[in-house]
Parts: sequence; C-alpha cells; structure tokens
Amino acid sequence: MITPTDPEPEGTRPPPTRSRPGGRTARIRAQVLDAVRAELGEHGYDGLTMDAVAARSGVHRTTVYRRWGDIGGLLADVLDAASDDDWQPPDTGSLEGDLAALNQEIQTAMAAEPPIMAALIAASFRSEKAAHAQQRLWEDRYARCEIVVSRAVRRGELPPRTDARRLLIAATAPLYHQLVLLRTPPDPQLPGHAARTAALAAAAGAFAESRPEDGT
Repeated sequence: MITPTDPEPEGTRPPPTRSRPGGRTARIRAQVLDAVRAELGEHGYDGLTMDAVAARSGVHRTTVYRRWGDIGGLLADVLDAASDDDWQPPDTGSLEGDLAALNQEIQTAMAAEPPIMAALIAASFRSEKAAHAQQRLWEDRYARCEIVVSRAVRRGELPPRTDARRLLIAATAPLYHQLVLLRTPPDPQLPGHAARTAALAAAAGAFAESRPEDGT
C-alpha cells in the first residue's frame, strides 16, 4: 500500500517540467541531482532510492517526493539537465579531427569513475521516464553535432547532400559498442580509428542523402 511518504510507481505522476529555476529552487535541484548521480554511480539503478537521494542531498524527503515523484522522475531530470549546458562539438579544422575529438570526449566520459554515464544509459532500459529523457538528450546532442558535418561540406571534404545524422551515428557507434555492449577496456586508438573510418566512408559518398526522383 502506498502512503503519502512512499515513492509512487513510475508512470503515476507526470515528469518534472523542463524549466530553469533560479535561487533556492535551483540550489535544491542541483543538490538533489548531484546526489542522484553519486548514488547511481556508486550503487547502480537497483540501489538508487528516493530516501538515499534525500539523505545525501540534505533536502527533505517530502520535497524530493513532491517535486520528482519517483526514481524515474529523478533520472529524467538528471538527463534533461544535461541539455541545459552550452556544450558545442570540437572544431579542429577537419572532419576527421572533429570526429576523433568527439569520440575521445565520449570515451573519457564512459570510462570515468564512478561510471555515471554508463549507469544512466543502463537505467534508461529500466525506466520509461529515463528512456524518454535519454532520447531527448541524444536528439539534442546529435542536433548540436550537425555543425561538424556542415563545416566539412563547406570545406569541400564531403558531398553537399551528406546525411549528418547517419554519419555521426556511424562515427560514434563503435565507442558505445565496445564500451557499453562488450564492456571492453578503453582503447586509446579507437576514437581516432572510428573517426577515420567514418570520415573516409563519408567522403566517398556512403552517407549521401537519396534523391526521391531516382531513389539513389
């Protein structure tokens, strides 16, 4: 039986709004989200509880339950908060260099301890709210990275009709495959190798958008 001080099952309350609060509200949010990241990194999804987050953050449990509702709400807000930054993809002067630098950022984040990024990805398979927030974050990051491809087109490195999303996925996918699926140790050569492979394929037209009139 659920009491007013117990976490509600995921899906019974709406996710938190994506506003950017200020003052005391912003401080509370920052404290709670920092606690979520720390607890998730140390204990994983199964060890993440509302009470532990409240205790670690120093925010009253009633406030945590009232604002975030459940673990899914907390995870979704952590992921949504990642889109509130001013991050931009690297600009090294070449497509391969940009992709290699981007891949290096991914590998560094995935290999960090505690493994918060990997834990968030894993949690998105357990929580519907986290899954939707993870998708929003991917969409945000891919949209920001499209400039990498448009710069390469302007420099003459790529055909004009190159599909930015397909190229970016091809360039970064080996990192996630190795680190998330196979769980292999970070390979210092992988970011550059994956970038080079994708850049060469893109220059040869592998990611060219098809023309509706001829289907190519």
